[in-house]
Amino acid sequence: MAHDAEKEAAARASLRFVRDGAIAGLGSGSTATDVIRLLGERVRAGLKIRGIPTSRQVGELAATLGIPLTTFNEVQEIDITIDGADEFDPQLSLIKGGGGALLREKVVASASRQLVIVADSSKQVHTLGNFPVPVEVIAFAEPLVKRRIEMLGATVILRQSNGRPFVTDEGHHILDCRFGQIPDAAALARKLRDMPGVVEHGLFINMATVVLVARGHEVTELHRDKTTRADPKP
Repeated sequence: MAHDAEKEAAARASLRFVRDGAIAGLGSGSTATDVIRLLGERVRAGLKIRGIPTSRQVGELAATLGIPLTTFNEVQEIDITIDGADEFDPQLSLIKGGGGALLREKVVASASRQLVIVADSSKQVHTLGNFPVPVEVIAFAEPLVKRRIEMLGATVILRQSNGRPFVTDEGHHILDCRFGQIPDAAALARKLRDMPGVVEHGLFINMATVVLVARGHEVTELHRDKTTRADPKP
């Protein structure tokens, strides 16, 4: 329950980054869902935004809350994306994709002027790797990619859902790859990206603009330049 309160505190703190008229990327995961619900309240109160969801499920939620949606057919640049993370380190490198939406999350993040990550204190780590790295693969190449990632030293498990392989919004499978501590996340990201059959991986390097991490009632704003600012909860 403590982490639930922290998630809500971080979500509320993120709203100050959203300006009237913004194109907003709508992230996935439990903390990002809190953000979307709060944005829905603001929209009903008069805030004008258009959202680009990072998954079909997020799009359905946003629509039920009255948040107008758009697509990359209409806009190619996003003012701000607010999303969650499974882990983040002092350089604001992230592991994402625990919910299975890493491909769309990375596409949306890449088109965003600002990527604001909201997180509870359990997601802050000194070195990435406590959480497995999701790797989205085409089914045809799955056994080959699994073997090549295992040769890098990882324990690799095919993600399942209801006894069958989990299928992403784009029709792919996900390999959850447990490397242990990852001292050079950028180097691992390059190795994974270069494997034929890999569609995308869950390492987000040099993408986050700011992380809002809640610890108790205090939300701290972390930047890659290592400046911080703590805001007590109102």
